[in-house]
Amino acid sequence: MAIPVTGYAHVRLTVSDIARSRAFYDQVFGFDIAFEMPEGADEATREQLAFLYGGVIYQVPGGLFGLRPVAPGDDRFDEDRAGLDHLSFAVPARADLDAAAERLDGLGVAHEPVKDIGAGHLLEFRDPDNIALELFAPAE
Repeated sequence: MAIPVTGYAHVRLTVSDIARSRAFYDQVFGFDIAFEMPEGADEATREQLAFLYGGVIYQVPGGLFGLRPVAPGDDRFDEDRAGLDHLSFAVPARADLDAAAERLDGLGVAHEPVKDIGAGHLLEFRDPDNIALELFAPAE
């Protein structure tokens, strides 16, 4: 019998510098925060939120997206190693990709042009740890 998966619950990326990564994801996406360690947290709270590893977990439509700052400072993502190839976020329409490209330009984030891949359109860029990200809009 197959496992009855209904979707993704969460994705967490390992990053090398939480302040740099949080600034990037906050500026680019503006996700709401689901879990983070409160300043001045007592020992019981620190123990309860130990799963954060000093990072943050954002609420995104359909699940959670987290950053876990445990990578060495000089480490860089490489999609040609075992593990993650890239992370793709869905947007409603092609026009949202054009708006996202303008947003990335305004933030000084390098990106590829919007591409038509038949089944839809995508916009590719990278985070500060070189993690490959894309935005995908279905064909209309």
